[in-house]
Amino acid sequence: MTRRDDRRAAAQQPGDDAREALRCGELTVIGRIRSASNATFLCEAQWARRCTHCVYKPIAGEQPLWDFPDGTLAGRELAAFLVSEALGWNIVPHTIMRDGPAGRGVAQLWIEQPEDFELIDVFPAGKVPPGYLPVLRTYDFAGDEVTLVHADDPRLRRMAVFDVLVNNADRKGGHILTGLDGNVYGVDHGICLHVDDKLRTVLWGWAGKPVDDENLAAVARLAAALHGPLAAALRGHISAAEIAALRHRAEALLDNPVMPTPDRRRPIPWPAF
Repeated sequence: MTRRDDRRAAAQQPGDDAREALRCGELTVIGRIRSASNATFLCEAQWARRCTHCVYKPIAGEQPLWDFPDGTLAGRELAAFLVSEALGWNIVPHTIMRDGPAGRGVAQLWIEQPEDFELIDVFPAGKVPPGYLPVLRTYDFAGDEVTLVHADDPRLRRMAVFDVLVNNADRKGGHILTGLDGNVYGVDHGICLHVDDKLRTVLWGWAGKPVDDENLAAVARLAAALHGPLAAALRGHISAAEIAALRHRAEALLDNPVMPTPDRRRPIPWPAF
Protein backbone atom coordinates (compact mmCIF):
# COMPACT_ATOMS: atom_id res chain seq x y z
CA MET A 1 0.00 0.00 0.00
CA THR A 2 1.36 3.42 -0.95
CA ARG A 3 1.41 6.51 1.24
CA ARG A 4 -1.43 7.92 -0.89
CA ASP A 5 -3.44 4.74 -0.24
CA ASP A 6 -2.76 5.10 3.48
CA ARG A 7 -4.10 8.68 3.43
CA ARG A 8 -7.16 7.57 1.44
CA ALA A 9 -7.91 4.74 3.89
CA ALA A 10 -7.52 7.07 6.85
CA ALA A 11 -9.91 9.54 5.25
CA GLN A 12 -12.57 6.84 4.96
CA GLN A 13 -12.49 5.97 8.66
CA PRO A 14 -15.55 7.45 10.41
CA GLY A 15 -14.14 10.07 12.74
CA ASP A 16 -15.72 11.79 15.72
CA ASP A 17 -17.18 14.51 13.46
CA ALA A 18 -19.05 11.95 11.34
CA ARG A 19 -20.36 10.16 14.41
CA GLU A 20 -21.39 13.48 15.95
CA ALA A 21 -23.22 14.45 12.75
CA LEU A 22 -25.01 11.09 12.82
CA ARG A 23 -26.02 11.64 16.45
CA CYS A 24 -26.93 15.33 16.44
CA GLY A 25 -27.38 16.39 12.83
CA GLU A 26 -30.72 17.01 11.16
CA LEU A 27 -31.63 14.08 8.92
CA THR A 28 -32.73 14.96 5.39
CA VAL A 29 -34.06 12.15 3.23
CA ILE A 30 -32.29 11.90 -0.15
CA GLY A 31 -34.13 8.82 -1.36
CA ARG A 32 -35.67 5.50 -0.46
CA ILE A 33 -33.77 2.23 -0.88
CA ARG A 34 -36.44 0.25 -2.73
CA SER A 35 -34.66 -3.11 -2.57
CA ALA A 36 -35.05 -3.25 1.22
CA SER A 37 -37.93 -5.22 2.75
CA ASN A 38 -38.61 -2.51 5.33
CA ALA A 39 -38.76 1.27 5.00
CA THR A 40 -35.11 2.24 4.46
CA PHE A 41 -33.89 5.71 3.52
CA LEU A 42 -30.62 7.23 2.42
CA CYS A 43 -30.20 10.46 4.36
CA GLU A 44 -27.85 13.35 4.88
CA ALA A 45 -27.03 14.32 8.44
CA GLN A 46 -25.97 17.98 8.68
CA TRP A 47 -24.02 19.10 11.73
CA ALA A 48 -21.90 22.26 11.87
CA ARG A 49 -19.87 22.10 8.65
CA ARG A 50 -20.08 18.32 8.38
CA CYS A 51 -22.43 16.46 6.02
CA THR A 52 -22.57 12.72 6.63
CA HIS A 53 -24.54 10.17 4.64
CA CYS A 54 -26.38 7.46 6.53
CA VAL A 55 -29.04 4.77 6.25
CA TYR A 56 -32.12 5.47 8.35
CA LYS A 57 -34.65 2.73 9.20
CA PRO A 58 -37.67 3.94 11.19
CA ILE A 59 -39.35 1.48 13.53
CA ALA A 60 -42.71 2.54 12.09
CA GLY A 61 -41.63 1.20 8.69
CA GLU A 62 -40.84 -2.33 9.84
CA GLN A 63 -42.89 -5.11 8.25
CA PRO A 64 -44.35 -7.68 10.68
CA LEU A 65 -42.63 -11.08 10.75
CA TRP A 66 -44.12 -14.32 12.01
CA ASP A 67 -41.04 -15.31 14.03
CA PHE A 68 -39.71 -11.98 15.35
CA PRO A 69 -41.63 -9.66 17.69
CA ASP A 70 -43.05 -6.55 16.02
CA GLY A 71 -41.06 -3.35 16.34
CA THR A 72 -37.78 -5.02 17.37
CA LEU A 73 -35.73 -4.96 14.17
CA ALA A 74 -34.09 -1.58 14.77
CA GLY A 75 -33.08 -2.70 18.25
CA ARG A 76 -31.47 -5.81 16.77
CA GLU A 77 -29.52 -3.66 14.32
CA LEU A 78 -28.14 -1.63 17.21
CA ALA A 79 -27.46 -4.74 19.29
CA ALA A 80 -25.46 -6.27 16.42
CA PHE A 81 -23.34 -3.10 16.30
CA LEU A 82 -22.69 -3.32 20.05
CA VAL A 83 -21.60 -6.95 19.68
CA SER A 84 -19.29 -6.01 16.79
CA GLU A 85 -17.76 -3.26 18.95
CA ALA A 86 -17.29 -5.61 21.91
CA LEU A 87 -15.45 -8.06 19.63
CA GLY A 88 -13.26 -5.23 18.30
CA TRP A 89 -13.94 -6.30 14.71
CA ASN A 90 -15.55 -3.17 13.21
CA ILE A 91 -17.88 -5.32 11.12
CA VAL A 92 -21.05 -3.26 11.58
CA PRO A 93 -20.82 0.41 10.54
CA HIS A 94 -21.33 2.92 13.34
CA THR A 95 -24.99 2.66 14.36
CA ILE A 96 -27.21 4.59 16.77
CA MET A 97 -30.88 4.85 17.72
CA ARG A 98 -32.37 8.30 17.20
CA ASP A 99 -35.39 10.29 16.03
CA GLY A 100 -35.75 11.01 12.33
CA PRO A 101 -38.23 12.24 9.71
CA ALA A 102 -40.44 9.15 10.17
CA GLY A 103 -39.99 8.79 13.91
CA ARG A 104 -37.57 6.85 16.06
CA GLY A 105 -35.34 4.37 14.30
CA VAL A 106 -31.82 3.21 13.65
CA ALA A 107 -29.27 5.32 11.76
CA GLN A 108 -26.08 3.80 10.36
CA LEU A 109 -23.16 5.41 8.58
CA TRP A 110 -23.20 4.89 4.81
CA ILE A 111 -20.32 2.84 3.36
CA GLU A 112 -18.84 3.94 0.04
CA GLN A 113 -17.64 1.00 -2.06
CA PRO A 114 -15.21 0.50 -4.94
CA GLU A 115 -16.70 -0.64 -8.23
CA ASP A 116 -14.57 -3.67 -8.95
CA PHE A 117 -14.23 -5.88 -5.90
CA GLU A 118 -16.33 -9.03 -5.52
CA LEU A 119 -16.13 -11.16 -2.40
CA ILE A 120 -19.26 -13.17 -3.27
CA ASP A 121 -19.75 -14.42 -6.80
CA VAL A 122 -21.11 -17.14 -9.08
CA PHE A 123 -18.95 -19.21 -11.45
CA PRO A 124 -19.67 -22.06 -13.86
CA ALA A 125 -19.82 -25.41 -12.07
CA GLY A 126 -16.40 -26.99 -11.71
CA LYS A 127 -14.57 -23.73 -12.44
CA VAL A 128 -14.07 -22.22 -9.00
CA PRO A 129 -10.99 -19.97 -9.24
CA PRO A 130 -8.12 -20.04 -6.74
CA GLY A 131 -8.77 -18.01 -3.62
CA TYR A 132 -12.50 -18.82 -3.50
CA LEU A 133 -14.46 -21.40 -1.51
CA PRO A 134 -17.54 -23.18 -2.91
CA VAL A 135 -20.82 -22.84 -1.04
CA LEU A 136 -23.59 -24.22 -3.23
CA ARG A 137 -24.10 -25.78 -6.67
CA THR A 138 -27.29 -24.61 -8.31
CA TYR A 139 -28.69 -23.35 -11.64
CA ASP A 140 -28.80 -19.87 -13.06
CA PHE A 141 -31.72 -18.26 -14.88
CA ALA A 142 -30.60 -19.82 -18.16
CA GLY A 143 -30.63 -23.30 -16.64
CA ASP A 144 -26.84 -23.65 -16.56
CA GLU A 145 -25.22 -25.24 -13.51
CA VAL A 146 -23.22 -22.76 -11.44
CA THR A 147 -21.44 -22.61 -8.10
CA LEU A 148 -21.99 -19.91 -5.49
CA VAL A 149 -18.62 -19.01 -3.96
CA HIS A 150 -17.04 -16.55 -1.58
CA ALA A 151 -13.46 -15.39 -1.17
CA ASP A 152 -11.19 -17.28 1.20
CA ASP A 153 -10.56 -14.02 3.01
CA PRO A 154 -9.78 -13.59 6.74
CA ARG A 155 -12.13 -10.59 6.91
CA LEU A 156 -14.99 -12.76 5.67
CA ARG A 157 -14.00 -15.59 7.99
CA ARG A 158 -14.26 -13.20 10.92
CA MET A 159 -17.69 -12.13 9.66
CA ALA A 160 -18.76 -15.79 9.46
CA VAL A 161 -17.86 -16.18 13.16
CA PHE A 162 -19.76 -12.99 13.95
CA ASP A 163 -22.85 -14.36 12.18
CA VAL A 164 -22.71 -17.54 14.25
CA LEU A 165 -22.59 -15.45 17.42
CA VAL A 166 -25.46 -13.11 16.52
CA ASN A 167 -27.44 -15.96 14.89
CA ASN A 168 -27.81 -13.98 11.67
CA ALA A 169 -30.82 -15.16 9.68
CA ASP A 170 -30.10 -13.03 6.60
CA ARG A 171 -26.43 -12.84 5.53
CA LYS A 172 -26.98 -12.27 1.83
CA GLY A 173 -24.12 -11.46 -0.51
CA GLY A 174 -25.52 -7.96 -0.88
CA HIS A 175 -25.21 -7.45 2.87
CA ILE A 176 -21.41 -7.68 2.64
CA LEU A 177 -19.74 -4.40 1.69
CA THR A 178 -16.09 -3.67 0.94
CA GLY A 179 -15.35 -0.10 1.99
CA LEU A 180 -12.90 2.27 0.34
CA ASP A 181 -10.86 1.88 3.53
CA GLY A 182 -10.29 -1.82 2.73
CA ASN A 183 -12.45 -3.03 5.60
CA VAL A 184 -15.29 -5.49 5.01
CA TYR A 185 -18.58 -4.44 6.58
CA GLY A 186 -21.80 -6.29 7.28
CA VAL A 187 -25.17 -4.53 7.15
CA ASP A 188 -28.87 -5.39 7.59
CA HIS A 189 -28.90 -7.15 10.96
CA GLY A 190 -32.58 -6.65 11.72
CA ILE A 191 -33.32 -10.38 11.86
CA CYS A 192 -30.63 -11.70 14.14
CA LEU A 193 -30.16 -12.50 17.85
CA HIS A 194 -33.19 -14.79 18.07
CA VAL A 195 -33.18 -17.45 20.79
CA ASP A 196 -33.84 -20.22 18.23
CA ASP A 197 -31.27 -21.35 15.67
CA LYS A 198 -31.89 -19.28 12.53
CA LEU A 199 -28.46 -19.05 10.94
CA ARG A 200 -28.84 -18.41 7.20
CA THR A 201 -25.76 -17.21 5.38
CA VAL A 202 -23.78 -17.39 2.14
CA LEU A 203 -20.57 -17.77 4.19
CA TRP A 204 -20.54 -21.56 4.57
CA GLY A 205 -17.09 -22.05 3.05
CA TRP A 206 -15.52 -22.74 6.46
CA ALA A 207 -18.22 -25.16 7.68
CA GLY A 208 -16.69 -27.80 9.92
CA LYS A 209 -13.34 -25.98 10.08
CA PRO A 210 -11.72 -24.91 13.38
CA VAL A 211 -11.94 -21.31 14.55
CA ASP A 212 -8.50 -19.74 14.71
CA ASP A 213 -6.96 -18.60 18.00
CA GLU A 214 -7.12 -14.88 17.21
CA ASN A 215 -10.86 -14.95 16.59
CA LEU A 216 -11.39 -17.20 19.60
CA ALA A 217 -9.66 -14.64 21.81
CA ALA A 218 -12.19 -12.04 20.68
CA VAL A 219 -15.06 -14.47 21.35
CA ALA A 220 -13.68 -14.98 24.87
CA ARG A 221 -13.70 -11.19 25.42
CA LEU A 222 -17.29 -11.07 24.22
CA ALA A 223 -18.35 -13.87 26.57
CA ALA A 224 -16.76 -12.05 29.50
CA ALA A 225 -18.40 -8.74 28.55
CA LEU A 226 -21.79 -10.45 28.42
CA HIS A 227 -21.48 -11.09 32.15
CA GLY A 228 -21.10 -7.34 32.72
CA PRO A 229 -21.33 -4.04 30.85
CA LEU A 230 -22.32 -5.38 27.43
CA ALA A 231 -25.36 -7.17 28.84
CA ALA A 232 -26.48 -3.89 30.41
CA ALA A 233 -25.98 -2.04 27.09
CA LEU A 234 -28.03 -4.64 25.21
CA ARG A 235 -31.01 -4.44 27.56
CA GLY A 236 -33.86 -2.55 25.98
CA HIS A 237 -32.72 -3.55 22.49
CA ILE A 238 -33.10 -7.32 22.79
CA SER A 239 -34.75 -9.44 25.48
CA ALA A 240 -33.09 -11.00 28.50
CA ALA A 241 -33.61 -14.45 26.94
CA GLU A 242 -31.90 -13.28 23.73
CA ILE A 243 -28.95 -11.90 25.69
CA ALA A 244 -28.65 -15.24 27.49
CA ALA A 245 -28.80 -17.08 24.15
CA LEU A 246 -26.04 -14.84 22.77
CA ARG A 247 -23.87 -15.61 25.79
CA HIS A 248 -24.59 -19.33 25.36
CA ARG A 249 -23.54 -19.24 21.69
CA ALA A 250 -20.26 -17.51 22.59
CA GLU A 251 -19.50 -19.99 25.35
CA ALA A 252 -20.49 -22.97 23.16
CA LEU A 253 -18.07 -21.80 20.46
CA LEU A 254 -15.30 -21.55 23.04
CA ASP A 255 -16.06 -25.06 24.28
CA ASN A 256 -16.16 -26.47 20.74
CA PRO A 257 -14.26 -24.05 18.45
CA VAL A 258 -15.51 -25.44 15.16
CA MET A 259 -17.66 -23.61 12.62
CA PRO A 260 -21.15 -25.11 12.32
CA THR A 261 -22.31 -27.05 9.28
CA PRO A 262 -25.51 -26.27 7.33
CA ASP A 263 -27.54 -29.08 8.85
CA ARG A 264 -30.82 -27.20 9.05
CA ARG A 265 -33.47 -26.55 6.43
CA ARG A 266 -32.85 -23.57 4.14
CA PRO A 267 -29.39 -22.59 5.41
CA ILE A 268 -28.93 -19.92 2.71
CA PRO A 269 -31.15 -16.80 2.59
CA TRP A 270 -33.31 -16.13 -0.42
CA PRO A 271 -32.35 -14.44 -2.57
CA ALA A 272 -28.69 -15.15 -1.95
CA PHE A 273 -27.68 -11.68 -3.20
